[in-house]
Amino acid sequence: MLFGLDGVEVGLIIVFLCLFGGIMSGFPVAFAIGGAAVISFGIIAALDGAGLMLHQAVDFGSAEVRALVADGVAREAISLFRYPDLPVIEKPVFEGGWEQALNRNISFVVNRMNERVIAGQSIETLLAVLMFVMMGITLERSKIANDLLTTMARVFGPLPGGLAVSVVVVGAFLAASTGIVGATVVTMGLLSLPTMLRNRYSPELATGVISASGTLGQIIPPSIVIVLLGTLAGDLYATAQEDRARVIGCPDALTYLGEAAVVSVGTLFQAAILPGILLAGLYAAYAFGFALFNPSKAPPVRGDGAGDGHVVTRNEALTWFLLAPAALIAAVLIAVNAGIVGSQNVVVSSFSDATPSASLRTNVSDGCRGAMIELHGREAWDRAVAEQEAIDAAGGIEISRQLSEEELTEARAEAVGAAAPVGSGVAVFFTLLALVLLLGRGIRPGLDGRPIWIGLGGCGLAALVDAAAIGPLTTSGATFALLALPTAAALHGARVAAQRLAGNELVRVVFPPLVLIIAVLGSILGGITNPTPAAALGAGGAIMLAAYRKLQDERKTGRMILTAAFAVVVMILLGVNFDLRTGRESVAFEEWLAILAALAAYHVAIFGILYACWTLFRTGVLGPVVRETAKVTSMVFTILIGSQLLNLVVISFGGEHYIQEFLRSFEREWVVFLIVMVILFILGFVLDFLEIIYIVIPIVGPVIYGGTMDPKWVTIMIAVNLQTSFLTPPFGFALFYLRGVAPPEVTTGHIYRGVAPFVLIQVVGLALLWTFPGVVTIVPNLLPH
Repeated sequence: MLFGLDGVEVGLIIVFLCLFGGIMSGFPVAFAIGGAAVISFGIIAALDGAGLMLHQAVDFGSAEVRALVADGVAREAISLFRYPDLPVIEKPVFEGGWEQALNRNISFVVNRMNERVIAGQSIETLLAVLMFVMMGITLERSKIANDLLTTMARVFGPLPGGLAVSVVVVGAFLAASTGIVGATVVTMGLLSLPTMLRNRYSPELATGVISASGTLGQIIPPSIVIVLLGTLAGDLYATAQEDRARVIGCPDALTYLGEAAVVSVGTLFQAAILPGILLAGLYAAYAFGFALFNPSKAPPVRGDGAGDGHVVTRNEALTWFLLAPAALIAAVLIAVNAGIVGSQNVVVSSFSDATPSASLRTNVSDGCRGAMIELHGREAWDRAVAEQEAIDAAGGIEISRQLSEEELTEARAEAVGAAAPVGSGVAVFFTLLALVLLLGRGIRPGLDGRPIWIGLGGCGLAALVDAAAIGPLTTSGATFALLALPTAAALHGARVAAQRLAGNELVRVVFPPLVLIIAVLGSILGGITNPTPAAALGAGGAIMLAAYRKLQDERKTGRMILTAAFAVVVMILLGVNFDLRTGRESVAFEEWLAILAALAAYHVAIFGILYACWTLFRTGVLGPVVRETAKVTSMVFTILIGSQLLNLVVISFGGEHYIQEFLRSFEREWVVFLIVMVILFILGFVLDFLEIIYIVIPIVGPVIYGGTMDPKWVTIMIAVNLQTSFLTPPFGFALFYLRGVAPPEVTTGHIYRGVAPFVLIQVVGLALLWTFPGVVTIVPNLLPH
C-alpha cells in the first residue's frame, strides 16, 4: 500500500487535492471541477496500473463473516470500521482494471446527465432556478433595493443601531423577492455602507451586517439553495429509506414508515420560513445589542421620517392599524369556527368511498414487525392490528362502487345542507378589501371618511347578501348579479383607500414587491402549485414591476402595466368562480360571458407583459438581465455536470462506499449527522455552496437521509450550514462581493473581523434549530402539501 494507507484513502486524498488545486488555479470553478475529475482519475488509474493502489476489503467468504450473518447481522452492515478484527483480502481499487471503470463511468455520465440535466424527473424543478434567478436580477435592476434602504433607514434610523437593523430588514425583504446573494450584497454595500460610515458606524459592524444580511436569500424562500437541495434530497431520501426497509426485512419504505418516503421543494420552502425569520431576528438583535453597549459605534440617526406629512395621533394609529384590523380578523375566524363562513362546494363523487385501510400494514414478516414496533411504538402497532381485525371482520376493504341515482340525490342534499351560509371565497375577498379600507382610513384620518365607510358598508352588505340570498346551488351569473352592488361600493371605497395609501412613502415602496412575494410564495406555501409555475409568475411579475418603475422614472404613465396586472386578477377571479371549459356538452350563457371576459383579460395581460419587455429593452435593462440570467444559470448547470463527473470518479474506486461505511460505523445517528455538519462547515471555508451540494451531499446523503431524522429538518439544517459558506474567510463570496464595492478606508481586516460575530450567530442559529426542531417542522405540518 502507498505510504501505508489504504488505496481508497489515497484515492480520496488525490481527488481532494486535485479539486483544491483546480479551484486555486484561477480557472472558472465549473470547469475546474470537471478538470479535477479527469486529472484525479488519470492519476489513480496510473497508480492502480502500477500495483500501488491496494484496498483492504472484508473477506466475506470467511467463517467469521458467515457467523455474523448467521447471528442476524445484515451483510450491508458488516465493515472493517465496525468489526476491525475480521479477515481481509487485498485487491486493487479498480477490480476489473481502470479501462473497465472508465467504460462504466462514461455510461454513468450519459445516464446521470439524462436524469439530472436533460430529461429527468428533476429537470422541471431545476427550471425554477432559471426563473427565480431572472426574477431576482430583474428586481435588482428595478432599483427596489434603493427605495427600500432609503425608506427603512428613515423608519429605523432613530433607534440605537437603527441603520444596521434597517439593513437586516431590507436583506430579509430582498431575500424573499430576489434571493441573489451577489446582487443583494453589492447593492446594499454601495448604498448603505457609505451612509453608515458617514454616521460614525463601526466599519466592522457595517460590513458584517451587510455581508450577513445579504446571504439571507440562501435560506428565505424562494431560495436557489433549497431548490437545488430539494431535487437531491427527494431522490436521496426515497432511495435511502427503501434500502433501510430492505435491510431490516420489510418489503418497501411505505410499509415500514407507514407513509410515502417523499420530500418536495414546496415542503422545504414551507420548512424554511421560520428558520429564515429566526436568523434575521438574531442578526437584528445583535445589531441592536451592539449599539446599546457601544453607542458611539452605532449611534441613532435622526431623519425626517417616512410619512406623508399627515399627522396621525397615537390613538388613531392604535385604532386603525391594530385594533380594527385585529377585530375584523378575529370576527372572521370566529365565523369560520362557528360554521358561518366555509366551503359551499356541493360537488359529490358518483362513486362511494372505499373503506380506509389500517394505519400500518400488519401482514409482514417477523423481522419487519419487530422493526416497525421499534419505530412506531407498541401502541401504534396494536392500534393498527385492531384496525385490521375490524376490517377483516367486516368482510375486508370495501372497494369504491358507482352510486345509484337515489344515493347521488341523497349525497347532494347532504352537501347542500352542510354548506356554510357565507362562502369562503366571498369572505376572503371582502375581508382583504376591508383591511385595505381600514388602513386607508388610518393613514390619513383627517380626510373625508365617507368613501371608506361606503366601502366598509359594501363589504358588510356582501356578507349579508351571500348569507340571505346566495346558496350553494345559485348559478355563477346570479351570484355575480346579486353581489354587483356591494362589490361596486366596496371597490369605490378601496380605490380611495388605495390612493391614500399610495401617498405614504413606506407603503408605496413596500407594497409592490410585497404583492409579488405573496403571489409567488403564497401559491407555493399554500399548496396551490409547485415552485416552477410560481417562479414563472414571479419572473413575469418582476418584469412588469421593473417596467413600471422605469416608466415612473421617465415621468410616463404606467397605466398599461397596471391594467395588465388587473387583467391577471380578473382571470384568477373568473377561473375561481366560473367553469371556463368550452368542450362541455352544455355551457350556460353567463359562462360564455365569463369565457369571453377571461379571453379578453388574457390578451390584455399578454400585451402588458410584452409592453413591459419592450420598455425594459428600450431602456437598456432587458439585455443585461437576460445575459446575467444566462450566465448564472449556465454556471449552475455546468457545475452540476462537473460535479457529476467528480462523483463518478469517487464512486469508481469505492470512495463513496468507503465514506458511507465509516459514517455507518457510529451507533447513534445524531453523531453521524453532527460529523457531517462539522465537515460541511469546514468545507464552507474553501468551497462554494454549489460544489458542496453537488459533490458532498450525494456521497453522505444515503447515510443521513437513511435514518429516523425528519428529512425536512435535515435539509434545512444543511441549507443554514451552507449559508455560512458565504461568510467564512478566506473564500466567502459575500466578503469578495463587499470588498469589491467598499471604499478604500474599509480594509479586508475590517470585513473579516466584522463578519466573525455573524458566523457565530449562524452557529447559534444551528444550535437552536438542533434543540428546537419544531421551528422547522411546524409550518409544513400546518400548511397543505
